[in-house]
Formats: sequence, C-alpha cells, structure tokens
Amino acid sequence: MDDLGVYAGLFTVAFIAATVLPMQSEAALAGLLLSNSFSPIVLIAVASAGNVLGSVVNWLLGRGIDRFRDRKWFPASQTQLDRAASWYHRYGKWTLLLSWAPIIGDPLTVVAGALREPLLSFVILVAIAKIVRYLMVFAVTTGF
Repeated sequence: MDDLGVYAGLFTVAFIAATVLPMQSEAALAGLLLSNSFSPIVLIAVASAGNVLGSVVNWLLGRGIDRFRDRKWFPASQTQLDRAASWYHRYGKWTLLLSWAPIIGDPLTVVAGALREPLLSFVILVAIAKIVRYLMVFAVTTGF
C-alpha cells in the first residue's frame, strides 16, 4: 500500500473513531508507529486532523440536536448527553480537554455544539486534547 493510502486510512479510522462508530484509532496509530515505515510526526498530524474533524461532526450534530436526538444513528444516548451537559455546565468549555476520553469524550463534543460553544474555541481545545492523546500513544508505543 502506498503512503497516501496508509495516511488516508489512518485519517479515516481517526475520523470515524470520533463520530458515530466505535473504532480504535490509537491501535491503528500504534501499529503504524511500530512499523517504523512512516514519519511519526506525519502520523500524529494525520490522526489528530481526522479525530478533530470527526469531533467537529459531533459539534454540528449538537447544533441540530433537537432534530436528530431520537434517531437510531445518533451517537449519544440521552443519559450520556445529560451527564455531559452537567459536566459542561459545571466546568464550561474546559471540559473539552476531556474530549479524548472514552465514553464521555464524544458526548461532550455533541453537548458543546448543543450549548453553542463557538467553533474556534471548540476546535482549539479539542485539538489540544486529541494531539496530547496521540503524543501519549507515541510515547508509550516507542518508549520515547
């Protein structure tokens, strides 16, 4: 597989992992890092971009939550949304630094959209969280 295909695959996995379908972008990134065939900086950048853009999809879903909340494909249950909204009201936009976390991260990004967090602050905080997470995957995987 050529490099572009590998990077496109990683981007896709990271994007989907941040949206409706459960995926393990960390495992994909770790496998590619262990192969020593690709630039770690590019891999981290591609995974981060895909994951952040996937979170932007969640933010957009949050903006239209009233129209989509009862749809079967919607990425968060009402209980998850209520829990995330509670955190968000208590700690504000800083909860987005937990957007990397399993189970709570995706609902937080949906709630941020529903509660009308401005896109710029959303992207900055989510990008920080996602990049740090992938840097940790790099550190653990490579022993750096």
